[in-house]
Amino acid sequence: MRLAALVTIGALLSACTSTTTSGSTRNGSARSDRATTGPAGAAGSAATATAAAAAPAFAAAAANATVVHIDDGDTIDVEIDGRRTRVRFIGIDTPETKKPNTPIQCYGPEASAETAALLPIGTPVHLERDAEARDPYDRLLAYVYRADDGLFVNLELARRGFARALSIAPNVAYAGDFTRAVSDATAAHQGLWGACPAFGSPAVHA
Repeated sequence: MRLAALVTIGALLSACTSTTTSGSTRNGSARSDRATTGPAGAAGSAATATAAAAAPAFAAAAANATVVHIDDGDTIDVEIDGRRTRVRFIGIDTPETKKPNTPIQCYGPEASAETAALLPIGTPVHLERDAEARDPYDRLLAYVYRADDGLFVNLELARRGFARALSIAPNVAYAGDFTRAVSDATAAHQGLWGACPAFGSPAVHA
């Protein structure tokens, strides 16, 4: 599978003007290895992923950002080299809680709470980008990993029923993994798939 090159902290900050990437080959739909780039830009060691249906397990990675705010289930703010930037998780979509002119959606608050639980303020994270650096709203697009244990947060949210898969080319390195995780969660009635009539349905207040 084609995967964009990882970027250093400085490159993350300049990503709004530079989206040049280089490819590398991965075996299967899940990554068999993951190069990591630390604050100094040196490549780290490889790690091995489990199948998407199991809890994702990657080696701890060098932190290149720190969580400073949780906006909603799939959007956070991080600090990189003293600068604050908004990050949109690649490959998943959680129910809305703050979208203008859109009611709070079923399981949106729960998804936001889960992201906050997985990434408490101050958590060091490793951000990995795909083919495109930023979305039309100037949010940094990233795969987000907890630096201390390598938890793949995007995939964990999908696996536990807090998100649907959202594949937007060309950022599709792990599209198959997210699709399988959501399919398994749906079949098991995990999270929103057991609590909501459909994804995006309005939240029902007691």
